[in-house]
Amino acid sequence: MKSPGTPRGRRHTRDHTDTPPKGNPQRAARAEAHPHSTSSPPPVPKLHTPSEAAGILAVRESWLRRKAGQRLIPCTFLGKHLRFSDADLTAIADSGHQQPVHPRGRRNRPA
Repeated sequence: MKSPGTPRGRRHTRDHTDTPPKGNPQRAARAEAHPHSTSSPPPVPKLHTPSEAAGILAVRESWLRRKAGQRLIPCTFLGKHLRFSDADLTAIADSGHQQPVHPRGRRNRPA
C-alpha cells in the first residue's frame, strides 16, 4: 500500500533536469527548425462593415455601396459580404482630395 503523502503513479522522486524530453526526437527537431511553429499568426486587419465605413468617412452608406459595386473605390468582398479595411478607407479619403472641384452653376438653356 502507498503512503498517503506520495502522489498517485509516481514511483521516483529523482530530478529529471538532465534527461532528454520524451517523445520522437525527429519530430522535436522539425518543430524547432520550422520558423512558424512557435510564432503566432500575423494579425488580421480590422474590416469595417459598410455602415461603419460610411460613418467613418461621413458619407451615405448607399453611396459607398454603389461605388464599391461599380468597383470605383477600394474594398474587400468576403463572399457576398462587402467590407472595408483601414487602408481602403484611407485610399477612399485620399482619392477625394485628388478630384478637381467644379462649381455648380446654372446651365444656359436655349431660349
